[in-house]
Amino acid sequence: MSVVTERVRVEPILDPDSATARAVRSLRVTRDQVRFVGETVFNLADTLRDPCSEAMAVLIDETVIGFYRLDFAPNAVVGRSLGMPSVGLRAFVIDQDWQGRGLGAQAMAACCEDLRTRHPERAALVLTVNTVNAPAITAYRRAGFVDTGELFNGGSAGPQHIMLSFLRSTAPSTAST
Repeated sequence: MSVVTERVRVEPILDPDSATARAVRSLRVTRDQVRFVGETVFNLADTLRDPCSEAMAVLIDETVIGFYRLDFAPNAVVGRSLGMPSVGLRAFVIDQDWQGRGLGAQAMAACCEDLRTRHPERAALVLTVNTVNAPAITAYRRAGFVDTGELFNGGSAGPQHIMLSFLRSTAPSTAST
């Protein structure tokens, strides 16, 4: 496995006609991954239409290698509020040509740092990951996410683990999942 030493960074996609947005539309994942993340072209367009969401690009230098959606509506990801100011992560993809290099964990670290900077009022990043998607579960754990032990059953691809990454130095003691 090759190791990438370049710094992964993230940035919002504000212009649907930008070079970054065009590059996101060309991202590819394997056929097996599509059932978990959906079609990136659809996800980007849907995110840009939603005033409670932010479309984000994952880059190395100026090369777009991934995409994700941030959802700020309290019930966007797990169907209810978590009892703390959180943001949801959806449709996270790393292009299939860039997978297997540890870039997903680097992208999650960059995502969390970006949230701490641009949205310091948010206490946690929440996501769901399909129970049969072992590579993604491992990657999210490696990136510092904690499985709440609760399942979300509203996903189109089956039951999903609810996972959190706390954005502040200490987790809220009254956090309800």
